[in-house]
Amino acid sequence: MNRLVMIAALALPMLGTAAMAQETVKIGYIDPLSGGGASVGEVGLKTFQFLAEEQNAKGGILGKKVEIVPLDNKTNPQESLIQAQKAIDAGVRYVTQGNGSSVAGALSDFITKYNERNPGKEVLYFNYAAVDPVLTNEKCSFWHFRWDANSDIKMEALTNYMKTVPAIKKVYLINQDYSFGQSVRTQARAMLGAKRPDIQIVGDELHPLLKISDFAPYIAKIKASGADTVVTGNWGQDFALLLKAAADSGLKVNWYTYYAGGTGGPTAIKQAGLNDQVYGIVEGIPNLKGGDGQAFEKAFRAKYDGQTNVYPRAVNEMRMFAAAAEKAKSLEPVKVAQALEGMDFEVLNGGKATMRKDDHQFFQPMYIAQFGELKAGEFDEEKTGWGWKTVATIDTAQTMLPTTCKMERP
Repeated sequence: MNRLVMIAALALPMLGTAAMAQETVKIGYIDPLSGGGASVGEVGLKTFQFLAEEQNAKGGILGKKVEIVPLDNKTNPQESLIQAQKAIDAGVRYVTQGNGSSVAGALSDFITKYNERNPGKEVLYFNYAAVDPVLTNEKCSFWHFRWDANSDIKMEALTNYMKTVPAIKKVYLINQDYSFGQSVRTQARAMLGAKRPDIQIVGDELHPLLKISDFAPYIAKIKASGADTVVTGNWGQDFALLLKAAADSGLKVNWYTYYAGGTGGPTAIKQAGLNDQVYGIVEGIPNLKGGDGQAFEKAFRAKYDGQTNVYPRAVNEMRMFAAAAEKAKSLEPVKVAQALEGMDFEVLNGGKATMRKDDHQFFQPMYIAQFGELKAGEFDEEKTGWGWKTVATIDTAQTMLPTTCKMERP
């Protein structure tokens, strides 16, 4: 009898833990929280924690509280797989990641293989920012959904705008040396060559990802080339330090970017004095009037001492996840995935968007934004007094490039 009592007593904490797990929707956040990518990883973590609080204030998802589980991958693919396994062992069945397409490729492959080996215990991967086109083309997976436009979509929009600017004559390409950066340089060459064959590519540089502390030698090359325009997919410290070196050298050219709005970017632009000379391709900015973006921005900045929301796509991801679970009346990953396929959605900054069933690529309105002096009352960035303004709008239908995905479904 004593032995049975002892067994029951030992089982009680375990049962309590299991019950607690069942009452919580855990989302593993796998991104850099140390090393060169930490600044962007920390902002992403704050964003998802804020979104979890927002959802929990509405009653959670299907009555269950949302919990964000931070997992530091140091922007390293192998470390990411270790963290993914750790998350799965802790009962996580949804993971999200965004910084680094090399990481995204490794995660997608790992989760796809894990799900094949573990039917009934599947995991979904929500990608909010890794934009290598292969992830929704030849390496697509039923278990992967992407809420950011892929780099080909972004370059298509950027070059469509650039072709209308007669002052662009000489372009310098500088990008990080991994799958995403290589894709940016390849498509920039191809698309500019097709749309503006008169433009000269006067430089094409790849550099190590998040390893360069001083970009002065690269800036010297750009100056020597005679370029009037730079195209870069650099993000995180690789963009901020690139612009810092440009400021130090007095380089005054126009910049066409993917991630100038990331942490440290706006400060570097202001320090370089590049008023209205830096452009970005984005899915939303704080000063757009549509949707509930401005209300969200105000609340986010109030909580985080002026920190801007740089990830409207993360907002769309989390809100769609909740909507898909409600539609499926289930938190089983397979059923949530099926509900997400083909789902139409009103995005944070206003406008109709859709998750394409064929490849799990999200399509949404996109904008070319310009960074510089603002009108009174507009949102600035990083307390610089400067911020983002739209110069062009790309409707959802215009962003839809074809896919080569041949998806295998469970």
